[in-house]
Amino acid sequence: MMKLMNNDTSVQVPVTPTEKKHSFKDDILETIRFIIIALIIVIPIRVYIAQPFIVSGASMNPTFETKQYLIVDEISYHVGDPVRGDVVIFKYPKNPKQYFIKRTIGLPGETVIVDENGLVTIKNIDGTTFILDEPYVKYSKGDNVELTLGPDEYFMMGDNRAGSFDSRSWGPVSRDLIIGRAFLRLFPFSETSVFPGEFKQK
Repeated sequence: MMKLMNNDTSVQVPVTPTEKKHSFKDDILETIRFIIIALIIVIPIRVYIAQPFIVSGASMNPTFETKQYLIVDEISYHVGDPVRGDVVIFKYPKNPKQYFIKRTIGLPGETVIVDENGLVTIKNIDGTTFILDEPYVKYSKGDNVELTLGPDEYFMMGDNRAGSFDSRSWGPVSRDLIIGRAFLRLFPFSETSVFPGEFKQK
């Protein structure tokens, strides 16, 4: 506030503060700062926590249809291992640039037996056996497969047994190739669900 004085009175005149002008350089620096902060937040989430996945092909029919949009939970497998019944996304052992979605059937150390009727029998390390309850399989296929898994290997199969290219053909999936499990089905909206397709064996 500035005070003007004359012989008779004093008058206070408000002084308007000078507005700081943003230069083009300041705007660019602010934009760069915003991008860096966004990347610091987004990249760890994308790499270590969750990522999108679009289903392609009919190997998981009818549980999953082609073009369905999923969010993959990656963080769970940083602190634990896949369990039987998990629907997982992993790198194809014969070509790690390809990503597959299948169901976890056999766990490390187990022997997986698929018979001519399409029934899946699991033989434990101690020799005990049990037949899997698989209500999610609508299109079965008889096979003659028996495979014993290593200490870090998993047996993966598609729910569409008649049309799935899986561990019956190319063998087990090593633990380091498993990316995560299906956490959220976002599209189509009519089928939105959490942990879609998951089935825990009793």
